Amino acid sequence: MTSPSGGVIRSAEQIYDYFKGLIVSGRLGAGDKLPTVRQSTIDLEVALGTAAKAYKMLEQEGLVVSRGRAGTRVAESGALLPGDVAAQVRATVASAKRHGVARDDVASALRAYWDA
Repeated sequence: MTSPSGGVIRSAEQIYDYFKGLIVSGRLGAGDKLPTVRQSTIDLEVALGTAAKAYKMLEQEGLVVSRGRAGTRVAESGALLPGDVAAQVRATVASAKRHGVARDDVASALRAYWDA
C-alpha cells in the first residue's frame, strides 16, 4: 500500500497518518471497518508491532474503536461523515468519474441540492 502522495508506508506514524487521512477526509465514515492489524501487516509489509502501534495511536486519538473480534471501526466522534453518507459520496464520485463529469460540476450540483 502506498500513501496518497505515492510514497511507501513503513512506520507506525505513516500508517496512522494514512488511516487518519481516510477518516478525516470522509473516505471512511463512522462505523466503517478498518482492515485487521494482521491484514495491514501483510498489505503494508510491516511488522505486527508497527501496525498495532498505529492502530493504538488511532484509538488513543478517538478516531477508531477496537472491539476484539468485531474488529476496528471508525468511531462516531472521529468520522467526518456517517458511514452510509461516506459510501454514497464514494459511489457518486466513482460514477461521476466513469461519466467524465468534472469535480467542480459535482460539487456545484451537491451545493444546489443542499440549498434547495
